[in-house]
Amino acid sequence: AAIMAAAVARRGRLGQEGRASLCSFLLGASVAALPLLLGSSPSLLAAPGLRGRLALALHVAGVNAALLLIYPRPLYKIAVRACFLGFAFGCGLLLSTGRSAWRHFGWYMCSLSLFHYSEYLVTAINNPRSLSLDSFLLNHSFEYNLAALSSWVEFTLEKLFFPELKQITWLSTVGLLMVIFGDCLRKAAMLTAGSNFNHIVQNEKSDTHTLVTSGVYGWFRHPSYVGWFYWSIGTQVLLCNPICVVGYALASWRFFRERIEEEEITLIHFFGEEYLEYKRKVPSGLPFIKGVKLEL
Repeated sequence: AAIMAAAVARRGRLGQEGRASLCSFLLGASVAALPLLLGSSPSLLAAPGLRGRLALALHVAGVNAALLLIYPRPLYKIAVRACFLGFAFGCGLLLSTGRSAWRHFGWYMCSLSLFHYSEYLVTAINNPRSLSLDSFLLNHSFEYNLAALSSWVEFTLEKLFFPELKQITWLSTVGLLMVIFGDCLRKAAMLTAGSNFNHIVQNEKSDTHTLVTSGVYGWFRHPSYVGWFYWSIGTQVLLCNPICVVGYALASWRFFRERIEEEEITLIHFFGEEYLEYKRKVPSGLPFIKGVKLEL
């Protein structure tokens, strides 16, 4: 948050879309204040009874009505997505701070929602020209959505049949640290790259394209992919999902191997010998991935 605030100050005012998304995210996250308003415990979501559920339903309805009144339709589409992610983050906080058996899933909800929202916010700061609803990465791909669904199914089934597996706090803490490291590395890469960063691999070089080799790009050639790789695996370590840990590691490694090869062909075309020299000096950052191989 401090890094993003500094970036906003350095690059100027946050645009209308970014401001709308930030206000909406915070409005959705305000669900975490419901226990204070109701005078109940933070484990509001896990507690029996209708009072908590009714409060959540009223909060969702009230917030959505406010967004409809405040924002015209183009901005409402942004606001409602940001608010949904904020609501998920707030619900994750409620689960995390209570003594519920779902506490570690609350950590996961916070991690997942903050990852997707910060993708949009950093794009709004860095490269507003490329900003769109897709910048939330909520519709990243069918495979990505299937992977998320698989992790929820595994967590639920194992919680039902092997509940002790989901209470290994030290392992979930390791996963949380992986998630924090991965997301911070990715956002640092996005902020360092500035307008050079785009969620879609560019096939044509624009006048503003430069080869970024400073900051975290001095550590790895593809720090945003390194961050996402360890973030994705960390989410499954956090959930204590043994099957998905292996599945995510293999699927992510294969995806980024192909993505890096595709991207490096473009970068060599853009920057020629300058990129080849950079490639020789700096590793990709991902295990056993060297990038595109050049024929001698």
